[in-house]
Amino acid sequence: MTELKVKVVVLNPKAKIHKLLPLWLNTRMSALPTEPVFDFEHFLKHVSNHAGVYRMYDLNQNLLYVGKAKNLKKRLSSYFRKTGLSIKTTALVKKIQQIEVTITHTESEALLLESNLIKENQPPYNILLRDDKSYPYIYISSQDAYPQIVLHRGAKRKKGKYLGPFPGAGAVRDSLQFIHKLFKIRTCEDSYFSNRSRPCLQYQIKRCTAPCMAYISEARYQADINHAMMFLEGKSNLLIENLVEQMEVAAEKLDFEKAAINRDQIRMLQKVVEKQYISGDDRDVDIVACYCNGSQACVQVFFIREGRNLGNRSYFPKLPEALSETEVLSNFISQYYLQQQGAQQQTSEIILSHEVDDMQAMQQAITERLGHKIRLSYQVRSDRARWITMALNNAQSALKARMNSRSGMLKRFEALQKILQLDELPTRLECFDISHTFGEATVASCVVFTLEGAYKQDYRRFNIEGIEPGDDYAAMRQALQRRYTSLKKSKDKKENESAAKMPDILFIDGGKGQLRQAVEVMDQLQIDEVLLIGVAKGEGRKAGLEKLVFSDGREDLYLPEDSIAFHLILNVRDEAHRFAISGHRAKRDKARRTSPLEAIPGLGPKRRQNLIKHFGGMQGVKPAGVEDLAKVPGISRNLAQIIYDVLRSE
Repeated sequence: MTELKVKVVVLNPKAKIHKLLPLWLNTRMSALPTEPVFDFEHFLKHVSNHAGVYRMYDLNQNLLYVGKAKNLKKRLSSYFRKTGLSIKTTALVKKIQQIEVTITHTESEALLLESNLIKENQPPYNILLRDDKSYPYIYISSQDAYPQIVLHRGAKRKKGKYLGPFPGAGAVRDSLQFIHKLFKIRTCEDSYFSNRSRPCLQYQIKRCTAPCMAYISEARYQADINHAMMFLEGKSNLLIENLVEQMEVAAEKLDFEKAAINRDQIRMLQKVVEKQYISGDDRDVDIVACYCNGSQACVQVFFIREGRNLGNRSYFPKLPEALSETEVLSNFISQYYLQQQGAQQQTSEIILSHEVDDMQAMQQAITERLGHKIRLSYQVRSDRARWITMALNNAQSALKARMNSRSGMLKRFEALQKILQLDELPTRLECFDISHTFGEATVASCVVFTLEGAYKQDYRRFNIEGIEPGDDYAAMRQALQRRYTSLKKSKDKKENESAAKMPDILFIDGGKGQLRQAVEVMDQLQIDEVLLIGVAKGEGRKAGLEKLVFSDGREDLYLPEDSIAFHLILNVRDEAHRFAISGHRAKRDKARRTSPLEAIPGLGPKRRQNLIKHFGGMQGVKPAGVEDLAKVPGISRNLAQIIYDVLRSE
């Protein structure tokens, strides 16, 4: 028998039960274990805006849901809004502990990959499972003397060639209708085709060449079939060029209706028969791509089975030091395919993003291990090259997300604290950079990094004015003065504590000269709690040879390339560089697009338009004299004199 233990709680008879009960419940509830909460806000900061597929997992790594999106960030953000969610979605969101994404080239690829993943894994929250047989194919009955080209769904039992799958049947029907019109391919079934005694209506309206009555030879009809197949397989450049020529000829003859039809035909065909990267030939292929960033690396493995992309996995091997992609791939391939994981693979070819050492020996060893012939490739073209590009993009995105995760950023900040021998962990980094083109449109940037990663809401740009063009020292000094004068005032007034927070470390992109400007500005503003460090270019300005220059007198420091602290500093420096360049280019382009006439008081849009029309453009306005300018409607002699003086000064 099982012994039943009962715990008896004796309450003070004078105590009020309604006061004791909440206290007892709170105590019991606080003792219950709680599941970790998914930090969706931090996750969404680093999600790509590209099209792709996302997979949601629970605490035990069970796949909950697979979805597709034209814009991953927007779609995933919609799951975590406060209101408007269905009951099913609310229940799903409560279980999410991890989300993985796969970036694709187009939304159509995401649709097909989503279908493959749902069919393979059958996640519980994907209610409407769509089998791949529901997707339309284009079927060519190539075994017949006079083949037909039709839309096909279902099992592929008939002999012939199948092209697809395509994401939508409507566009395929429109495309086939045009192909039949262009090449006059028969559309009728075999039973109808074999029992004709005279041509049907399709022949009368010039949509068919009546092969049922032998009005066209087999050779000529086969040529039309070959042209149609070339177009559907993407070998259609010559045909499209012919359509373009026809459109231009029609336009020259003022036959705009025919030109518009040709234009729409070109657009429709390019859209419908666009090559699907997600599905190709019938081979079983693994795509293995590697991306390295210092001592961290990501390897992406995509699984292509019978021409379908069944998804991918991300691997983050632990590296003892900074290694090249070739070295990482060599070690990964040998471990992945020659150990237990690789024993389950049914691939016939492994396509690599980089060449590995001794590929022939590696290929032979994997062949013996898997029990069937395996081919290793790394220099590929066409669709397979696009697969490699897609895998590399996913590897880069996955590694970036991992490095920007909270745990990843914390490790980098801790490494920075250790290398710089700081008493406390730095939590806020700022970096300044200057950008200009031979002194034109000088812009300074300030970027901010916290333990969350790039803190873009505190980024600042400064348009530098009133200095000698090309004087980087003066530009840096002005930007620092404007930034920290404002910051100090806000801090003194205790306004917006987050935005007014001083950095723990201020990085300056430059050597001792730029760093000296920062030291002088901080001394003037009496700010002494910030560590100032210059990030100077190495010998030959080569990346990876940078040195740190300190304001407190300590010796210059060269960090090893495999240091995660070093990569954090370079990441901050490169972000400041990018932010400065983008601001400089925008300012420069705006200045070059702006007409000098816009700066003249009293010369509004209408008068500027009259000037341009009267002289045929700015090339006519600039050399014009005062008398000529005054002849323009709306331009007085005084205004003409002002215009003349401004243009001469320009």
